[in-house]
Amino acid sequence: MNHTIASPVIRIEGVKKVYRTGSTEVAALRGVNLTVQKGELIAIMGSSGSGKSTLMNILGCLDVPTDGSYSLDGTRVEGMSRNALADLRNQKLGFVFQGFNLLSRTSALDNVELPLLYDRRGVQRDTRALANEALRRVGLGDRVDHHPSELSGGQQQRVAIARALVTQPTLLLADEPTGNLDSRTSVEVMALFQELNEQGITILLVTHEPDVAQYAKRIVEVRDGLIRRDHPVEQPRSAAADLLQLDEAAQAVEEAA
Repeated sequence: MNHTIASPVIRIEGVKKVYRTGSTEVAALRGVNLTVQKGELIAIMGSSGSGKSTLMNILGCLDVPTDGSYSLDGTRVEGMSRNALADLRNQKLGFVFQGFNLLSRTSALDNVELPLLYDRRGVQRDTRALANEALRRVGLGDRVDHHPSELSGGQQQRVAIARALVTQPTLLLADEPTGNLDSRTSVEVMALFQELNEQGITILLVTHEPDVAQYAKRIVEVRDGLIRRDHPVEQPRSAAADLLQLDEAAQAVEEAA
């Protein structure tokens, strides 16, 4: 009997990135190897200047390595043209940023629909229905007509996550997704990420917060352009359980008052 082994979502081998300014060279990545399997939830950690942002940019096909190989869902990335990279990003990747990056004068529905309008494959799809479904999936089915200014920070990040999900990507890349949020809202966002991950979505998030990293299944620590530690989280924290505890504590305080 034949057993087909699925190719990893990400495989990078010997990836280096050197930035040149005049005669000065700065090695941001110095030979990184990383494999990510389907269904993982990984936190990438590292201090400023560690190389984690460069790594994320390469994984997101926003930058290309100086040396080494990168396969995304079985597709070799190095050597691709700029247009081919843009198409690959649109088909395979969803992005969530610290600053939400929503269009301020546009409804939640229009913000979420936007990536579908850039899809150049010519596939006929009901983009409004897909955007509605993505917003429902993140718990904002009743906020489709709201503008970002009418939404809380947590709701804006949920719109950003819906926008990342609407193209049904292979991989979700989140860069400091809780960086602009208070602690409770951060836990809410991580609960959503854990829920999406349980549904089979592969998620890679950059964070400098150890508390946030504990919600991941695996932590990759980057320092001086190299992966220094790559280890599973033995017992990932449940964000949903933490939210329940926060609610119970808040209720106890109210009752005491």
